Amino acid sequence: MSRRHNREITESCSHGKFCADRLFSDLPRKSLDAFEALKSVRLYPKGVLFFLEGQPPLGVYLLCTGRVKVSIAAPKKKTRILRIAEPGEFLGLSATISGYPYEVTAEALEPCQAHFVKREDFLRFLCQHGEVCLRVVQLLACNLRDAYQQVRLLSASHSPAHKLAKVLLAWCGEHGDNTPHGISLKTVLTQEEAAQLIGVSRETVTRLLGEFKSRKIISLKGSTLLVHNRAALESMASPQTPLQR
Repeated sequence: MSRRHNREITESCSHGKFCADRLFSDLPRKSLDAFEALKSVRLYPKGVLFFLEGQPPLGVYLLCTGRVKVSIAAPKKKTRILRIAEPGEFLGLSATISGYPYEVTAEALEPCQAHFVKREDFLRFLCQHGEVCLRVVQLLACNLRDAYQQVRLLSASHSPAHKLAKVLLAWCGEHGDNTPHGISLKTVLTQEEAAQLIGVSRETVTRLLGEFKSRKIISLKGSTLLVHNRAALESMASPQTPLQR
C-alpha cells in the first residue's frame, strides 16, 4: 500500500471515535472514552486476512473504513461467503466473547482501517460497562438473525436468477448511486466470490450476468455495474424477503 494511500485512509478515519459512536449510540461518554483508550489502529491492504477460521481469538476488530469478506470453509475445498462487513461493524465478536476459535475467515476486499482491542481488555471493558454489554448482546442477536436469513436463502429452492437478483438489489440499496442512466455501483466481489455468496457455480453467475446484459437490465464496465432496470430485478426477486447482509 502506498504512503499516499495510507495517509488518505488515516485521514478519512482520524475521527475513529465517531465509528464507535455509531455502534455505541446514546451510551455514556465514559463508556466511549474507555473503549477509545483500549483500541489500537491498524491498516490492512486489500487481500490481507484479519484472522482465519479456527484460529484462537486474539481480540475484536471495529471496522472503520473499507469492506471485509466474511467466509467459511465448505466441502470439497470450496469457500462460502457469508456476508460483506461494512464500516462500523465488529469482526470476531462472538469468538472473542466465547473464547472458542474464530468461526469464520475475515479478508480485506479493499484497503481497510480497523480498531483492534485485545480479548482480555475487551472482556474487562464489558464487565465494567454493563450498558455496553447489553448492546453487544443485541449485536450478537442481530448477527444470528442475519445468519438465519442467509441460511433460508441458500436452503430454499429459489432459482439462481432469484438469488443473484436479490444480491444486486441489496448492493443497489447499500452502495448504489443514482445516475441518469440507472443505478451505478462499484463491485468488490469477483464473479467467483459472487457465486460463493449465493451458493452457485461461477459459470452460473457468468451466464446470468450475460442474460441480464442481453435483456438490458444491467451493463458492466470494469468494476462498475450499472443497473438500468431495477424493476426487472425486483420482479425476479419478488415476493421473498430482501437479502440480509
